[in-house]
Amino acid sequence: MAKFLPKIIIFSLLSFSAINLVSAESDGYARTLDRKLFGLKKKEKLTHFQLYWHDIYSGTHPTAVAVVSPPSNSSGTLFGAISMIDDPLTSGPELSSKSIGKAQGFYGSAAQEEAGLLMVMNFVFMEGKYNGSTITILGRNKVFSDVREMPVIGGSGLFRFSRGYVQARTHKFDTKTGDATVQYNVYVLHY
Repeated sequence: MAKFLPKIIIFSLLSFSAINLVSAESDGYARTLDRKLFGLKKKEKLTHFQLYWHDIYSGTHPTAVAVVSPPSNSSGTLFGAISMIDDPLTSGPELSSKSIGKAQGFYGSAAQEEAGLLMVMNFVFMEGKYNGSTITILGRNKVFSDVREMPVIGGSGLFRFSRGYVQARTHKFDTKTGDATVQYNVYVLHY
């Protein structure tokens, strides 16, 4: 037993050290973790993306589909309407520009007295170093304002633990079809 005592002490110390790496504080249901275990560096990076979002209701392959129609008494704001999207994201304003990914989610008309949308979408990157990563956007889009700002509330892949904001500017809008091209400037802090 005496010859195993040093090994038991060393094992106990190593185990205690490993536990301390994982948990600095604990109250039974939550604990503080060491950032290094998740690959989080000390400094965040700020990345800027400029891309174009194409919301297409017309044609044989629409990328936006109205799933809930507004009630007949919703006035001109279409209050209550909801659309699902799987919109192309491109590097330039033309749909034929280089494809970067997709904007997937939904938006609904959430204002009774003006055109204001609640946007819930993921920018899913399918190109280059960010392929497979997402940025999640959730916020109010007052569509007839020149510039609209919405928060980035998170992401996945290279954008885990991200935060930031987007600025949206309408590039083109067709009043007959509802098709729109919107320039998005995305500013995201990530590790």
